[in-house]
Amino acid sequence: MTIAIYPGTFDPITNGHVDIAVRAARLFDRVIVGVFSSPKKEVMFDLEKRLFLAREVFRKYKNISVEPYDNLTVDFARKVGAGVIVRGLRVSGDFELEFEMAMMNHRLDPDLEMVCFMASPQFQFISSSIIKEVSKLKGDIKDLVPTQVVEALDEMAS
Repeated sequence: MTIAIYPGTFDPITNGHVDIAVRAARLFDRVIVGVFSSPKKEVMFDLEKRLFLAREVFRKYKNISVEPYDNLTVDFARKVGAGVIVRGLRVSGDFELEFEMAMMNHRLDPDLEMVCFMASPQFQFISSSIIKEVSKLKGDIKDLVPTQVVEALDEMAS
């Protein structure tokens, strides 16, 4: 059985994230969406809310689960028995960052593979940062994030 992890902060989870996880789930026996609990950046949603939203979004997928982690991604991968790290690439700038992370992860665990998925064209411009900014300014994001995220953002605004 091949287990893959898809790590990130998912603050908030977007339709682009969902697309990558679902596509990965077609290739791997199991995909674990790893929600990083302690990002360097300021988060809109706390860990519990990010976990709740991701679990709701992926509830209908039998081979996708959601787990928190607070250590090195390679340590999380070892803990869950994963042999693959899944990442998404939206724009060319993503490649440099992902390449650096892949090289460091390879140094930390040479047996762990990284697989990058190119973002589907309709999701290439979507990032959690852009979603947060547009949402704060009351812009329409309904087609860019799962319904659960729209509802959570509406609750925050009330």
